[in-house]
This record gives sequence, C-alpha cells and structure tokens, in this order.
Amino acid sequence: MKIAIHIPSQTLELFDGAGRLLHRYPVSTGANGAGEESGSFCTPRGRHLIRAKIGAGQPPNTVFVRRRPTGEIYTPELGAQYPGRDWILTRILWLSGCEPGYNRLGSCDTMRRYIYIHGTPDETPLGEPGSKGCVRMRNRDLIELFDLVPAGVAVELIA
Repeated sequence: MKIAIHIPSQTLELFDGAGRLLHRYPVSTGANGAGEESGSFCTPRGRHLIRAKIGAGQPPNTVFVRRRPTGEIYTPELGAQYPGRDWILTRILWLSGCEPGYNRLGSCDTMRRYIYIHGTPDETPLGEPGSKGCVRMRNRDLIELFDLVPAGVAVELIA
C-alpha cells in the first residue's frame, strides 16, 4: 500500500500494493503552503511513512491534545466555546520523514513538528488549504483509511 497526498489538488489517494487506486479523499493541508522548516506551519513535502497510529477504537469526533484523548467529543457547541482551537479529532496518523536534511532530522523533522493526518470538524472546509501544516480529513474518511493502512506505510506529499 501507498498513500499519495497532492497538495495542489488537496486530495489523498490510497493505492494497493500493485499501484491500483483504492480510494481518493478530499483533504486540507497547510494554509501557509508547502515547506519543511519547523515553525513555518507549512505542510512538508517528500517521502514519509506512518510512524504511529493513534486512537484505534475511539468514537468519532474524539478530541485529542498531545496525541491523547481529552474525554471530550467535538460538537459545534464545543467548537463555539473554543473558537481558536486547532481541532485534532477521531484518529491520528503521525508522519515521519524519510529524507535526512529535507524532512528528517534537524529543523525540518516532520515527526518532531508533530505533522499528522487527522480528523477535523465536519464544518471545516476541505479541498482548500487551511491547516497549520497537518493533513485534515473528514472523520468518516479517516476512520476508513486508518482501518486500511498499517503503521509503516509509505506516504508521499507532492507539491
């Protein structure tokens, strides 16, 4: 299996081992565009892998902070109480770069930047950049993807 995330079209594609397209999902990547530097709030490019899968078995809309469920379930009312909060919901696929000096190690390390594929509130627009560097997905799509891919699967972020 392999995942390809196309930053220009704001899509995530899942391929089987033979290279056949299995699924295509809308996503939202970094509002600041593509880039690798820590603190840039950009989505990193290049070859990555899923280093960790977090949240198996949690209900849809589970709120995560620092990769831990808070006990909250996101609702629009909760969102209205905390309008500036960057919501990480349902599941987390934590990415790790594979290219030293580009997206791994030093000031460009994707994993140390806490770049995830994660769920987002249903009212969050997808198909356009809007995140702080992560890849946002619809919760139902993320649950499907999470259940299909193992840790270690290749992820290519293409600008």
